[in-house]
Amino acid sequence: MDLPALNCPRAEPGPVAAHERADVWRAVDPVEFRDTVTGAAPQQGTSLRTVWTDEELRVLFHAADTHPHATLTERDGPLWEEEVVEVFLDPVGDLACYFEIEVNPLNTVLDLVLRRNRSGYVKDFAWCCEGLRTAVVKMDAGWTAELAMPFSSLTAAPPRPGDCWRVNFCRIDRPPGGPRELTSWSPAGRANFHTPERFGILRFTA
Repeated sequence: MDLPALNCPRAEPGPVAAHERADVWRAVDPVEFRDTVTGAAPQQGTSLRTVWTDEELRVLFHAADTHPHATLTERDGPLWEEEVVEVFLDPVGDLACYFEIEVNPLNTVLDLVLRRNRSGYVKDFAWCCEGLRTAVVKMDAGWTAELAMPFSSLTAAPPRPGDCWRVNFCRIDRPPGGPRELTSWSPAGRANFHTPERFGILRFTA
């Protein structure tokens, strides 16, 4: 299965407000999530848009959801046990280390870094994405989350037009009375988002 690629245009998005209809986001074509195991269309879809500035990467998720559910409000809590959207970032692209940032419908954040060792990957929950800003807006038919991730917390130097990162964007949905639904921009082929060899390609464009 080929890895997907996504062009990330430069823009000036303004405040972090999670407003899907803001001019900056309306100008960016969304990409849609697929079932992360089968690649099929999900029951409740998720669209994604990305832009970048000289200082940060901005990501907007819009999740169709008839029952957005979350109770966790403590930073770095086990957000994956409820409903959440997730960002995976490997700026170097060697799959030896990557960042994970999660946001739930209550705008609670989990951030960590994973480093490869002989037995797999070790999770470091002590890492904090300094300067991270997030916003969530809930509505009748879903919720929208926006993240602003400073390059200074992710890499030694900000990207330049033409640079590429390995990335993935994912969602856990838990509809009432049904099984959880795992979806992602780049399907992993298994029920585990921690499959860095399936991270897609984010290309920074002018």
